[in-house]
Amino acid sequence: QVQFVESGGGLVQAGGSLRLSCAASGIIFSINAMGWYRQAPGKQRELVAAITSDGSTNYADSVKGRFTISRGHAKNSVYLQMNSLKPEDTAVYYCVALSTGPNYWGQGTQVTVSS
Repeated sequence: QVQFVESGGGLVQAGGSLRLSCAASGIIFSINAMGWYRQAPGKQRELVAAITSDGSTNYADSVKGRFTISRGHAKNSVYLQMNSLKPEDTAVYYCVALSTGPNYWGQGTQVTVSS
């Protein structure tokens, strides 16, 4: 059974920082990349950042220079360090594992940035 453990969301003032953590277990396929998507109310889910198995990273233009994605020491774990947060970063953030089989999604964690 696939399980995700996500943590680190919360309420923060603009300019503040949060660190999201995600650990996935029970995935039998090889993981090509892990990443974070977000979805704000009334908007489509969008890629925030992703990191491949060899360490290559990809970021949305809106978060470049502010967010950093990194792999954890544990297998299938990933972090997202978010600095200089803006109200427009408010969304539910979802961890995703992109595998050679299906993609697997976490349950999401709310990030709210107040102005």
